[in-house]
Amino acid sequence: MNHVAIIEDALPPQSANEVTGILIRTHNQNYVFRVYDANHNFKDYDIAHSDLQITIDDPDAYFYMDSVLDHSPATLRL
Repeated sequence: MNHVAIIEDALPPQSANEVTGILIRTHNQNYVFRVYDANHNFKDYDIAHSDLQITIDDPDAYFYMDSVLDHSPATLRL
């Protein structure tokens, strides 16, 4: 990804610190960061950051087999 082209061809950068969103896997298996506004409209952001810190705040998130992060057993009907 050409970071210089992104910066030169865009609005001024805005801090993403403390922005709440959802990590979404798209139909082509890429991940985007989805942010909703007050009217339930959303904006998807491609992820170019190489070492982004993430805190999981989702009671439906569970680790399995020491290497998989998925929904809870109840959601998956396990």
